Amino acid sequence: MQRAYLDHNATSPLRPDVKADIIEAWEVAGNASSVHKEGREARALVEKARQQVADLVGGGARQVIFTSGASEANMLALTPHMKVEYQPDPASALFVSAIEHPSVLSGGRFGAQARREIPVLPNGMVDVSALRLLLEAHDPQTGRPMIAVMAVNSETGVIQPIAEIAALAEEFNAYFHLDAVQAAGRIPLDMTELGCSSLSLSAHKLGGPKGVGALIMAHEGTEPEPLITGGPQENRLRAGTENVAGIVGFGVACQAAGEDLHKSDGFGRLAALRDRFEDQLRALDPDVVIFGADAERVGNTSQFAIPGTKGEMALIRLDLAGVAVSSGSACSSGKVSASHVLLAMGYGTKVAGSAIRMSLGWNSKEPEIDALIEALGQICVKNSKNSLRGIEKAL
Repeated sequence: MQRAYLDHNATSPLRPDVKADIIEAWEVAGNASSVHKEGREARALVEKARQQVADLVGGGARQVIFTSGASEANMLALTPHMKVEYQPDPASALFVSAIEHPSVLSGGRFGAQARREIPVLPNGMVDVSALRLLLEAHDPQTGRPMIAVMAVNSETGVIQPIAEIAALAEEFNAYFHLDAVQAAGRIPLDMTELGCSSLSLSAHKLGGPKGVGALIMAHEGTEPEPLITGGPQENRLRAGTENVAGIVGFGVACQAAGEDLHKSDGFGRLAALRDRFEDQLRALDPDVVIFGADAERVGNTSQFAIPGTKGEMALIRLDLAGVAVSSGSACSSGKVSASHVLLAMGYGTKVAGSAIRMSLGWNSKEPEIDALIEALGQICVKNSKNSLRGIEKAL
């Protein structure tokens, strides 16, 4: 059975050119910190990839810090112990939105008493007015505030008001960390215009390998306190021998993602697929809920709930039908809890627990959408039959 993989927001399949370059990089024997020929070859590969990663977001290659992934990059960024021009310039409070990835919601290295939650609007966008009030209440004498917001929500695909948040960060002299994992390669990003202090990326969301990511600082001389100490790697900001092959794959994936974004059809091809899917979904069930539909979204993501359908049961049925998607629910210790994102948007636990997320990527095609619609149609038919049986029993 040909499966339809529609879960690119979780992990996008490895691009063939990325795989080929990773295999080639594995043949390089040297340690990138060694001064001999083999070491210099490894170093050259790392530095080429560093530039490729920086180019995707308009950043400086010297400000790219390679990590094991975006979770580590977020943890590295979220520290009270910041330096500017190599002098201590600490942050004393962290302001994070209610819809962040768990690696940001955890607060990084800020204590619980130093964290403040930014509410979101019903359409899934960060409430900028509420953020202003929180910043106004902050005492700058205690240290600078830090804001941490994702550029694009991983569940709903809603694009956050980055420019407005950046303006507030400048007004209140705040650090601004941008989790750009779901935005990179899907919307244009330029760190010279974004107004953020730092930005995190993940390779495997772009068709690169799992286990590698990056934190990119906006300005040379602004540094977070290292999370992993020891050796001098990554300008002494992240110790440990570099994952050369993974970094090479990351760089190639970033280059490919940037090229895809700037093709004649751009990311519009995926947006057209997404829109086609949602039109057919509404035809199946006019009462379907599409989360974030009233806000600007990236073109590859659709999170929805079909009335009368439990998210976890739908996932099982879709998987058996050969379709891989995700749920808005997280399973922990045998219990299903509703998505914190949807709860923050004001949805009840019943609707939030029914959420399904479909996300497209570099190799997505129309037949996969057709397979998903066909499988969802069977679920809707089954729901209708169950409803009729319920009516008959009541009569």
